[in-house]
Amino acid sequence: MRRLVILALLFGAMQLVLPLGAGGHGSQWLLTFGFLILAAYSAGELATAARLPKIIGYLVAGVCFGPQVLNSVTSEAVHELQPVSSLAIALIAYLAGAELRWQEVRIRWRIITKVLVGEMGLAFVALAALVYLLGSRLPFLAGTSSVEALAFSLLFASVAVVHSPAVTMALLTETQAGGPVARTTLGVVLVSDVVVVVLFSGVLALVRVLVPPTGAEVLALSFTTIVWEIGGAVLVGALLGGAVALYLRFVKRELMLFAMVVAFFGMVIAQLTHVETLLTLLTAGFVTENVSQREDGDAIRHAMERSAAPVFVVFFALAGAEMALGEIAAVWFLVLPIVAVRIGAIWTGARLGARWAGAGPEGRMIWMGLVSQAGVAIGLATVMAQAYPSRGALIRTIFLAVVAVNELIGPILFRAALTRSGEVVAGAGEPTPVEPHPAAR
Repeated sequence: MRRLVILALLFGAMQLVLPLGAGGHGSQWLLTFGFLILAAYSAGELATAARLPKIIGYLVAGVCFGPQVLNSVTSEAVHELQPVSSLAIALIAYLAGAELRWQEVRIRWRIITKVLVGEMGLAFVALAALVYLLGSRLPFLAGTSSVEALAFSLLFASVAVVHSPAVTMALLTETQAGGPVARTTLGVVLVSDVVVVVLFSGVLALVRVLVPPTGAEVLALSFTTIVWEIGGAVLVGALLGGAVALYLRFVKRELMLFAMVVAFFGMVIAQLTHVETLLTLLTAGFVTENVSQREDGDAIRHAMERSAAPVFVVFFALAGAEMALGEIAAVWFLVLPIVAVRIGAIWTGARLGARWAGAGPEGRMIWMGLVSQAGVAIGLATVMAQAYPSRGALIRTIFLAVVAVNELIGPILFRAALTRSGEVVAGAGEPTPVEPHPAAR
């Protein structure tokens, strides 16, 4: 009840204060940033009381206070806060890489590889087949030839198989889970990021051959460009990770501030060098964790978790605010079969992969951590829409609706898997967001 009163008071205060800063440069987005931290966190506590992941509360707060419902968070403010989302993705990527230790990769490489091959391979084939069979029922395939329909089906499937490092890392931080289900799921999600970027780039290049895009705004995507985006990201990330390791060894001061600088600097360098940002920061985190002394790696990771907590809250709230409820309602009858087939393929493929790898009982629950989709999926959908502007809005609408459903049910499934496997630490999820849990070993 207390949290509901806080939310009501915050909403009332926002309605009174927002008009006063309407004409001020930068005032609206600063006010919105502070409002979202307080409102989304309060909603996250309500979700915890209802035995749901805090992420669900953050998303629901974004939907309720966003442009689609109460409009306390306006479309203009959401646009102005996009750099916060970019920074959050950079932080998520770095932290995810820092959680991937070489010793664990060597130990778990067999199950990670086989689960990934099983679930992603089956999901890609199943989704491409479903979209092709739906044909003209999907707005973006209306009026296409068989070849064009196949090309766009493959393109859609190459994005739809993506997972969510953001949701995975947020739930592992919240629950302090560190057992076989948590570590294997994290490994699959992180390795899948690299695979998806390569898969999407290759499929997009193939589709551009089968269905040449029109319009001057389309960027050329050569084989050399693809190689540089992937290989360059690994190179730049390794250099950044090495530099961070040197700082930790010889300086090791003001780590909370330094952690934010690392994420921001890595994001900017990736953009300037035209390499994949997620892979750059993921590599940086991995290199730092594996070449630094154990206590140094722990120190920078924990400092970044503390610094990033409010950014993560706002990131998920903004993801909720960007959900187009009207568009989702209009295409829900097409979205549900796509979501169902994707989940079914993940369930089947992950279990087959785990059995193939000879995994223990935890192999039956790994699929529950692979359903979520968030920032990475939305980013790839945007690239797809930019590549084919004439059909881009239609593709993006369908895909965002799919992401919205997966974004809501995915965290619930993953937390249920962690709870069922006994990996959730007692009392996890209670601290304030400015003092998140250190990652469990």
